[in-house]
Amino acid sequence: MSERSTTEILRLTLLFAAILVLAATSHPRPWSVVTGAVLVAAGEAVRVWAAGHLYKTHELITSGPYRFTRNPLYLGRFLILTGLGVMAWYGPLINLGVIGLGWLLFFGYYMPRKERIEPARLEQVHGEAYRRYFEAVPALFPTLRPWPDNGQRWRADRFARNREHWMIVGLLLLIVLFAVRAVYDARL
Repeated sequence: MSERSTTEILRLTLLFAAILVLAATSHPRPWSVVTGAVLVAAGEAVRVWAAGHLYKTHELITSGPYRFTRNPLYLGRFLILTGLGVMAWYGPLINLGVIGLGWLLFFGYYMPRKERIEPARLEQVHGEAYRRYFEAVPALFPTLRPWPDNGQRWRADRFARNREHWMIVGLLLLIVLFAVRAVYDARL
C-alpha cells in the first residue's frame, strides 16, 4: 500500500471516528436536527451538482458549480461539516466550540493542504487554461461573476464515477441517527 493511500485511510478513519463520537456524545434537539439537516442537504446538493460535472484531472472542469468556485466539493463539505455541528447539540457555548474547531481544521489544515497540492497538479496538466481559471474563480466561496459557460451539462455517469451516492447514503444515515437521538432525548 502506498504512503498516500495509508495516509488517506488514516485521515478518513479519524474523520469517521470523530463523527461517530459527535453522534454518540451529543444531545440533539429536533430543531437542531432540522436546522443542521438543511445545511447538510445544501452541502450535499452542491456536491451532487459538482460530482455530475467532474472528470478528475482528465478535463479542466469549468461548468456547473465550477463556474462559481474552483472547489464546489469542498464548499459542500464545509456546509455539511457545519450542519453536522449544528445537529450535534451540546449547548450554545460547546456547540460554538465544536463548530469552531471544525472550521479551524477545515480552514487551517484541509483547505491550505488542498490549495497547495491541487492547483499545482492541475496547472501541470492543463497549463495556461488552468492559470486563467485559477486567477478568475475563487477557491471556495462562490463569485457573483461566474466563469463563462462552456456548455457541459451534469452527467449521471460522472456522478456514479465519483461515487457521491455513498456520501448521500452516509449522510442520510447520520441524519436519521441524530433524529432518533433527538426524539429519544426529548422523551426523557
